[in-house]
Amino acid sequence: MVAVASWRQGDVEEPENPDDVPTGQIAAASIAQFIKETDGTATEPVASEPTVEPLVAVSVPANPEADSEQGELDKALADRRALIHLCLYALDRARSTGVVERLEHGLAEIGVRALRPDGDRFDPAVHEAGGAMPTDDPARDGTVAETEVVGFADQDKLLRAPIVIVYTKRSA
Repeated sequence: MVAVASWRQGDVEEPENPDDVPTGQIAAASIAQFIKETDGTATEPVASEPTVEPLVAVSVPANPEADSEQGELDKALADRRALIHLCLYALDRARSTGVVERLEHGLAEIGVRALRPDGDRFDPAVHEAGGAMPTDDPARDGTVAETEVVGFADQDKLLRAPIVIVYTKRSA
């Protein structure tokens, strides 16, 4: 405060900022009337403005406690989803196999499982083709050769499809 006061007392003239100029004065009588109205000491009741609409209906929840619990549950589920996506982000960038294993194990404990469909039949509804690998074995045609990017599912909901290399029959 002292530094500001000594700076203000300097000989430098400040340009007037239009935002600092008061827009109007509130009369002391208006302030006194407001205080009387709010603390209940007003002598006459003050009528509402004629343009103010009366409150038509007030919705009171049947069970406010249940609504509060539902709100808390929704927030907890949103927080869970955010943490899962953060873990997936970290997994994609992890360089250490130990860190990857620990993150996958932690996710598995809450119902999020890694999807590595190596050897399974390719299903475009669940897998994303990232490439093809030729094969002479007709039994391997259309199966997943390897997983390029691990997919994840939360319970039965697919979070991210695994990106896979698919065996294809070598053309003759």
